[in-house]
Parts: sequence; structure tokens; C-alpha cells
Amino acid sequence: MKTAISIVCLCALSSVSFAQTVSTNSSVQEQVGYSFGYLMGRSNAESVKNLDLDAFMQGLKTAADGSKPALTDEEMAHILTQYKKQSDAKQLIELKQKATANAKIGAEFLAANAKKPGIQRTKSGLQYQVLKAGTGSSPKANSLVKVNYEGRLIDGTVFDSSIARNQPAEFQVSQVIQGWTEGLQLMKQGAQYRFFIPAELGYGQIGSGDAIEPNSTLIFDVELLEILGKAPK
Repeated sequence: MKTAISIVCLCALSSVSFAQTVSTNSSVQEQVGYSFGYLMGRSNAESVKNLDLDAFMQGLKTAADGSKPALTDEEMAHILTQYKKQSDAKQLIELKQKATANAKIGAEFLAANAKKPGIQRTKSGLQYQVLKAGTGSSPKANSLVKVNYEGRLIDGTVFDSSIARNQPAEFQVSQVIQGWTEGLQLMKQGAQYRFFIPAELGYGQIGSGDAIEPNSTLIFDVELLEILGKAPK
């Protein structure tokens, strides 16, 4: 990794003029330098979007030349620590704002959804719709099940789908989000349900990855393909 970064830095510094337009008619050195610089910028766009890129290049060139830096190591460590604290605080504020907005949007969605024909609601707040009734028994919390599913945000964005992967999932009923654990135990083998899961029965105020923001209400289409028996102790 260090070697790759060093190559990127050296190539980025090799351009004769940063203002010069690079094209296929430019020298190989210029085209390689531009390509590495572009790819580096694209893969780190989020990290560098608020940086002064002129100062960044100045620091990069100073280090590559082995020249004396404008700031001491202690001064750089201090300012970077302060910057990280400010960045973390700003991110926390943004997450709280998203959580508040998503909670409001989710509550309004669920309130309207509950009035639609065929929508049922449990005491926990889970809403569900029976798309196809199954037969036989229902799984328990300690059951292993095989399911096909698709998960969406309330704006219709699909964030996960075993159906698209053509690969059913197998897991213990109690080892998934609360909305699933409760909903699966309402189903019989072969059934297809649609779950409308409030944030508190899903990923809550934390969310999950980039796709599921804090306090997101989720929709899952779930088909219970098979009850595989009890999970081993």
C-alpha cells in the first residue's frame, strides 16, 4: 500500500504544469501522472472535498522533495486532531438531524399505511400484509429457516435482495432484527408476507452502513421457503 501511494505521489508531482491541459497528445509521463492523480482523487473524494488542494499539493511536494516542512510534526498532529474533532462533531450533528427527519417521515408513512386495506398491526408496531398464506407450522425463535426476501426503503430504494442474487438466506429466527424475528413467527411455511418495520424494530438510531440511515422505516417482502428445524445449541 505504501509503495502504491508513493508511486501515486511521485506521478502526481511529475506534471510540468498543473494548469496545463492533459490529453492523449501529452507526454506519457504527464498522462500517467494525471491518471494516477485522477484515480486517487476519485477514490478519496469524500475525504478531500473540504481540503485546500493547493496546500495539499504543497505539503505533498515538500515531503517528496525532502524539504523542511512549514509546520513541525507536533503542530501538524495538533491541527489534525482538532480537525478530526470538528469533523466528528459535525458528522454527529448531521446524523442527529437525519435521525429526526427520518423518524418523522417514518411515523407519517406508517400512520397512513395502517389505514390501507389488508394491513395488520401487532402490539410492537410491526405492520404486515399477507401476500400469500402458507400451510403447516410456524417457526419458533430458535428455528432455522430458509427464506427469500427483498428489502426496500420507503422511497422504493432496494438495499438488499436475496431474490436478485438468486440465493435464499438461511439463519436462526432470533438472530435477525426484531421486526423479522416477530414477523417470521406469524408466517407458515410457503407464505409470502410484506413487513413494514418501524426503526425501533429495525436498525434504530444507528442505521446500517450507507444504505440504511438512522431511524429508517423498512419494507421487506419475505417468502418463508422452509423451516429447517431447531438451531443446534
